[in-house]
Amino acid sequence: MRHDNRNAIDFANEPVGKLFRQMLVPTLVGMISIVILNLTDGAFVGHGAGADSLAAINIAAPIFTILSGIGMMFGLGGSVVASIHLSKGEIKPARINVTQAFLGSVIITVIISGIMLCNLQATCRLFGSNEILLPLATSYLKWIAISSPLIILHMVGIFLIRLDGSPKYAMATSLAGTILNIFLDWLFIFPFGWGLEGAAKATSISFGIAGLMVLFYFVWMPKTLSLYRLRRTWKSFFLTMRNLGYQIRMGFSALLGEIAISGIEIAGNYIFVLYLGEAGVAAFSVACYCFPVIFMAANAIVESAQPIVSFAYGNGNKKRLKEAFNLMLKWSLVSGLGCSSIMFFGARYVAMLFLETGEPAYNICVSGLPLFSTGILFIILNVVYVGYLQSIECSTRASVYTLLRGFILVIPCFIFLPKMVGEKGMWLAIPIAEFLTLIVILATRKRLIVRKSI
Repeated sequence: MRHDNRNAIDFANEPVGKLFRQMLVPTLVGMISIVILNLTDGAFVGHGAGADSLAAINIAAPIFTILSGIGMMFGLGGSVVASIHLSKGEIKPARINVTQAFLGSVIITVIISGIMLCNLQATCRLFGSNEILLPLATSYLKWIAISSPLIILHMVGIFLIRLDGSPKYAMATSLAGTILNIFLDWLFIFPFGWGLEGAAKATSISFGIAGLMVLFYFVWMPKTLSLYRLRRTWKSFFLTMRNLGYQIRMGFSALLGEIAISGIEIAGNYIFVLYLGEAGVAAFSVACYCFPVIFMAANAIVESAQPIVSFAYGNGNKKRLKEAFNLMLKWSLVSGLGCSSIMFFGARYVAMLFLETGEPAYNICVSGLPLFSTGILFIILNVVYVGYLQSIECSTRASVYTLLRGFILVIPCFIFLPKMVGEKGMWLAIPIAEFLTLIVILATRKRLIVRKSI
């Protein structure tokens, strides 16, 4: 095991703007690769397996989103806790927390996957599947459940690898998984003719290899955050439970954010299939495929700034906190306006990427995406605000905002807006819920910043 600090990034002293750029570029490249994968996967499924297969993925998507949430919870929570230890020169506790983050996330994922594999059909029905989509959805979900422990290793690991001062390696794991997944998608769907199940196998294999790359890094390549052998005593067990509880508390709003996305997807599945049938779910799935693009922009900002913010918070440096926060806000505005403009003016081309122009789902999608695009700026601002709060240990407030945008506001919007304004209401439910959440955040922001951090 190698221990080398010569190339470590100095989160405490280097200029905030320089640090942010150092972290943002590889983080953004890694996330763009995931977005390309997501869009390519949807395009291959939509054109190679049909609109029903695209709709079936949207039925199974909430489980993948929840798995992402578990990875983000332990990745962000473990990273925040380890960052604070490192800012105080406490190397051993930082290593222990990193090891516990991996262990806790994998154990929880194995339990969830086991429950899913024993109840595949019930899970898909719970997430809005009808009988037509059920066989496709269960075949897709089965392979995601089997590979989920390695998927979690990758999701947790990229946070901790960046914290260890190796953002380029974190980027490499995402790129490797993306390139392999795109190739296997094409191979399994078209030459092999495996349809939707082929897409599921491609995703499982690719993310599994990315997870093994993360494991290889922490065994053979760490700079500071090497894995630590935990003692097998009752005292060590209780300390581990305590540390995991703290990590979960710090990262819980990240999990809640992904659960919120799942709630949005599930509510949308029910409403679109109720009013517009399978074609409606297929059209809504295009918007859901665009979610990773939106969250890529937001999460790239959050994950790039998180080590900087957590270090400054651990050191009590309000000046660096303010500088980092302003950078996050500036990039949020640029990203939000750019993404919303692309989707608003390019709705027809986005729909063509996933659906054949003669399908009913295509016309539904083209008319709906411009409405959906009006909420993108609000989504990015909300996610970045919540990410900042997580990085300064304001987990309760972050969770409240996440509950607002993911459940308390969006579900009533999905229920009542279609009754009030028809089909447009289904597409406007998310933008209106996100806008109302942002109003609440802005109304409480000044008191929070003055009292807690900046």
